[in-house]
Amino acid sequence: MNNPVPGYLMYRVYMIDFLIALALVFVIEGIFLALFPHRVRQILSLLDEMPPENLRKGGLVCAAIGVMLVWLLKTI
Repeated sequence: MNNPVPGYLMYRVYMIDFLIALALVFVIEGIFLALFPHRVRQILSLLDEMPPENLRKGGLVCAAIGVMLVWLLKTI
Protein backbone atom coordinates (compact mmCIF):
# COMPACT_ATOMS: atom_id res chain seq x y z
CA MET A 1 0.00 0.00 0.00
CA ASN A 2 1.32 3.49 -0.92
CA ASN A 3 2.06 5.86 1.91
CA PRO A 4 1.13 9.49 1.02
CA VAL A 5 3.33 10.96 3.77
CA PRO A 6 6.67 11.06 1.87
CA GLY A 7 5.11 12.96 -1.05
CA TYR A 8 3.42 15.35 1.34
CA LEU A 9 6.68 15.93 3.18
CA MET A 10 8.51 16.58 -0.08
CA TYR A 11 5.82 19.08 -1.10
CA ARG A 12 6.26 20.78 2.26
CA VAL A 13 10.05 20.99 1.82
CA TYR A 14 9.63 22.57 -1.63
CA MET A 15 7.06 25.02 -0.28
CA ILE A 16 9.37 26.03 2.55
CA ASP A 17 12.21 26.54 0.05
CA PHE A 18 9.92 28.72 -2.06
CA LEU A 19 8.84 30.81 0.92
CA ILE A 20 12.46 31.26 2.04
CA ALA A 21 13.38 32.43 -1.47
CA LEU A 22 10.46 34.86 -1.46
CA ALA A 23 11.49 36.19 1.94
CA LEU A 24 15.04 36.73 0.68
CA VAL A 25 13.67 38.76 -2.24
CA PHE A 26 11.89 41.01 0.26
CA VAL A 27 15.06 41.33 2.38
CA ILE A 28 17.26 42.23 -0.59
CA GLU A 29 14.76 44.70 -2.03
CA GLY A 30 14.24 46.24 1.39
CA ILE A 31 17.97 46.71 1.90
CA PHE A 32 18.34 48.42 -1.48
CA LEU A 33 15.34 50.68 -0.84
CA ALA A 34 16.59 51.58 2.63
CA LEU A 35 20.19 52.27 1.64
CA PHE A 36 19.80 53.71 -1.87
CA PRO A 37 16.28 55.13 -2.34
CA HIS A 38 17.35 57.83 -4.80
CA ARG A 39 19.35 55.40 -6.95
CA VAL A 40 16.45 52.93 -7.04
CA ARG A 41 14.19 55.66 -8.39
CA GLN A 42 16.76 56.52 -11.06
CA ILE A 43 16.99 52.88 -12.13
CA LEU A 44 13.20 52.56 -12.26
CA SER A 45 12.95 55.67 -14.45
CA LEU A 46 15.58 54.19 -16.79
CA LEU A 47 13.59 50.95 -16.95
CA ASP A 48 10.48 52.96 -17.84
CA GLU A 49 12.29 54.36 -20.88
CA MET A 50 13.49 50.96 -22.17
CA PRO A 51 11.50 49.21 -24.89
CA PRO A 52 9.42 46.25 -23.69
CA GLU A 53 11.37 43.85 -25.93
CA ASN A 54 14.64 44.66 -24.12
CA LEU A 55 12.98 44.26 -20.73
CA ARG A 56 11.53 40.92 -21.80
CA LYS A 57 14.90 39.65 -23.05
CA GLY A 58 16.65 40.82 -19.90
CA GLY A 59 14.01 39.19 -17.74
CA LEU A 60 14.34 35.89 -19.59
CA VAL A 61 18.13 35.97 -19.27
CA CYS A 62 17.88 36.67 -15.52
CA ALA A 63 15.29 33.92 -15.07
CA ALA A 64 17.48 31.42 -16.97
CA ILE A 65 20.52 32.33 -14.88
CA GLY A 66 18.44 31.96 -11.72
CA VAL A 67 17.16 28.53 -12.75
CA MET A 68 20.69 27.37 -13.55
CA LEU A 69 21.98 28.64 -10.20
CA VAL A 70 19.19 26.91 -8.28
CA TRP A 71 19.83 23.68 -10.16
CA LEU A 72 23.56 23.95 -9.53
CA LEU A 73 23.13 24.65 -5.83
CA LYS A 74 20.60 21.83 -5.41
CA THR A 75 22.90 19.29 -7.09
CA ILE A 76 25.97 20.16 -4.99
